[in-house]
Amino acid sequence: MSGIPVDWEFFEHLRSPPAIVAFVIIFVAILYAALQDTPHDPFKSLLSLLSPKFNTEITSLRIYPIKSCRGIPVTSRKLLKTGLFLDRNWMFVDAATNKFITIRQHSKMTLIDTALSDDQLHISIRGTGTQISILAPPPLEWLQENCVLCSDVEIWGDKTDAWMYPADLTKPFGALLGPEIRLVYKAASQPRLCDANGSPELLGRMQNHHFADMMSVLVGSEASLAELNRRLAAGGHDELTIERFRPNIIVRGGEPWSEDRWKRLRIYTPGVRTFDQSLKLDCPARCLRCQVPNVNPETGVKHDAQPWKTLCEYRRIDLGFKGKPVFGMLCVPANEGVIEVGMRLEVVETTGKHHYTVAHFKDL
Repeated sequence: MSGIPVDWEFFEHLRSPPAIVAFVIIFVAILYAALQDTPHDPFKSLLSLLSPKFNTEITSLRIYPIKSCRGIPVTSRKLLKTGLFLDRNWMFVDAATNKFITIRQHSKMTLIDTALSDDQLHISIRGTGTQISILAPPPLEWLQENCVLCSDVEIWGDKTDAWMYPADLTKPFGALLGPEIRLVYKAASQPRLCDANGSPELLGRMQNHHFADMMSVLVGSEASLAELNRRLAAGGHDELTIERFRPNIIVRGGEPWSEDRWKRLRIYTPGVRTFDQSLKLDCPARCLRCQVPNVNPETGVKHDAQPWKTLCEYRRIDLGFKGKPVFGMLCVPANEGVIEVGMRLEVVETTGKHHYTVAHFKDL
């Protein structure tokens, strides 16, 4: 009976002591790495390590010191459990209600530029001579002497505490946002918990942030933006920059929309890939988009349809909220350290079970 010839001598060689020892060493090394990476579930981590990795490069980092105002590109930043250092630590509120205001009500907020130098945050209105500077971060002693601690500042229906700056400080911005606006800084006395899939009930741990909508870090993909821009161009619409989506971390590499399945990420410096030296991000949910990306950050003018209309045609993919399209991933840091442009972002674990406001992170 004919067949494929078998080299039995080769298989006998695999049974030799040196081959067995080599196999054991490799297996133990993989298992050790799995235990180091995810001690609560080494089996899942082992499978992840044996699976293909998706490596991308961090090409840009952005912080938005004041919620809904123009962001600042940075090359290096502390990544804290609450997000990138100084990201969304301030916001404007209506002094009559202490309720937050955003681009959703005031598209011209994108004309408010921010810049950092030493320990100062410079806030200005583009095209005017309006500018103020404040300490960043402000020392507690300064806040106690110059600001009022409010316990009822409202953001998305929830109350939190914040230091309210004097009215005279923000008076120059009244012409743009209204005479009753005030600037507030998130106080530390009442931590603000992450929301939705980042809540303690679904995430499985207490995770705080400042004035971001739901979670502390948003990751955006250049590949996904390029794919969206191809569709916009084909429809005769202007292409967009990633700034429209206000991400903190922008990555290059991977297929368009591959981020939809991210669960766990590791960020490391090329050549330094040990687990104890890498940053870790958990991805509890996709980012459901409102119409803020319709606002051109250069002009403050909101388009009546794009890119919202195009995104709705094919990106309403999350079963938890089919009314909104998805762009980017909402993340929470699992540890702290310094993040830099040029670092690698590695997808450690993926899932097909993302479900807005329903899915428990441990079950993804």
